[in-house]
Amino acid sequence: MHRLALAVAVLTVTPLAAQTLPQDNPVLRAMWAEGMTERSQAARLAHVLMDSIGPRLNGSPGYTAASDWLQRLYAEWGITVRREEYGTWRGWRGGHASLTLTSPRVQNLDATILAWSPGAAGPIEAEVAHVPELTDQVSANAWIGTVRGKIVLLGPSEMSCREPQSVERLATPETYAQLGAERTRRQRAFAASAQALGGGQRLHARLEEAGAVAVFQSQWSQGWGVNKVFAANTQRVPSLDLSCEDYGLLHRMASSGWAPRVRMVAEAEDLGTVPAFNVIGEIRGRELPNEYVLLSAHLDSWAGATGATDNGTGTITMLEAMRILRATYPNPRRTILVGHWGGEEQGLIGSRAFTEDHPDIVTNLQAVFNQDNGTWRIDYIQAQGLSAAGAHLQRWVGAIPTEISRHITLDLPGPQELGGSDHVSFLCHGAPGWRLQSHYPDYRQYTWHTDRDTYDKIIFDDLKNNATLAAMLAYMASEDPERVPRDRAVLPVNPQTGQPRPWIACNPARRRF
Repeated sequence: MHRLALAVAVLTVTPLAAQTLPQDNPVLRAMWAEGMTERSQAARLAHVLMDSIGPRLNGSPGYTAASDWLQRLYAEWGITVRREEYGTWRGWRGGHASLTLTSPRVQNLDATILAWSPGAAGPIEAEVAHVPELTDQVSANAWIGTVRGKIVLLGPSEMSCREPQSVERLATPETYAQLGAERTRRQRAFAASAQALGGGQRLHARLEEAGAVAVFQSQWSQGWGVNKVFAANTQRVPSLDLSCEDYGLLHRMASSGWAPRVRMVAEAEDLGTVPAFNVIGEIRGRELPNEYVLLSAHLDSWAGATGATDNGTGTITMLEAMRILRATYPNPRRTILVGHWGGEEQGLIGSRAFTEDHPDIVTNLQAVFNQDNGTWRIDYIQAQGLSAAGAHLQRWVGAIPTEISRHITLDLPGPQELGGSDHVSFLCHGAPGWRLQSHYPDYRQYTWHTDRDTYDKIIFDDLKNNATLAAMLAYMASEDPERVPRDRAVLPVNPQTGQPRPWIACNPARRRF
């Protein structure tokens, strides 16, 4: 295994009008003009997807609206498009949610309703209680008898809502260590209490059975003002996520015996069972129509924000790439497909279903290019353990403008990822499924699955770069005179067994909620 650095990233900004092709190629030159200049549509498309359509939770009207929009655009651009149903999911529409502290003083609080949470019939005003340290079932049973009519804080509070790297940099080592130790102690104490109450889903059920009127939680992302926001575990009462700061406020008040009260509005609608589907676009190949290049990105998001970097940027990358391809390369040698997948956040469902429903396409894939990790420019492509495929990747990347390629490191053949995104749905079958990966030191902490994943986090020069790169790679893969080989490298050793890791296995698609 070796890593091929095509160039060292620089800190200076290159004007987008620049273009340096290793060899003159009129198609690549036209793609640059279409994607990297003022003709780019990336910002306009992102504005519609994130600002107008918004969150795209699997099974929600937002996901359907985004799918309808994609289909209209592709039809307007002259690209064949279809909606492929692969199963069903739970339909849900989130509505207005607000939270106000009413006693011992008044303050608006930062709260988000969790995906698939039940709604409340109307405003609720109630006392907020925390889960104390419970050591056994006797103390757990005694405490749960006190929650009727109350809202329960389900989890410990944080000692500090400052990002850890800030504390590590500015506080004393002793303070940093003490804060970390106390955080661990609180988490372990709550885990023991939760276990005494039944643990897992049973804990939520017991709270509902005992008459709690809502559940609050806070899954802090360890960044300034940022939380992870996922799905509810309650079946009858609302579940809300509170900011680290406001959750801590309520928790401190409840722990001190101040009996804080809040007024909550939490609107949500259960829409029953709805179809689950992907959106597939196609530009038919002129010579090898039954061989395929696939551009891949998941369309769904969580509902805590607008899903800008997970995966609005990937969606726009592939949408804009298809527009560029249609404008500059309308008659590809191989068929070029784009897959906008549903249900990725629930386990790569849409892409896995596609591979199960289209084994002929999987068998005849020339390349899959997937993008799903944030806003920065693509700087790393791993061959995912395909031992002989690297020569193709190296040739394709080496042909594109150096303003793009100089930022990219190739890892050939690479150790292979065991998960992460939709490319593994194809890779597990042995197909060349590759991730166009961006640098993301702040992605996990600040935008991945958080309540701050919004349009303003997008860096549009990088989005233009990524869409243009995806179009160029699709063109190069389509025109390549040779099929990409599927030979498998010996993967790195599993330290637990002392043997090379086996090839990643394919998991079946979950086709219903």
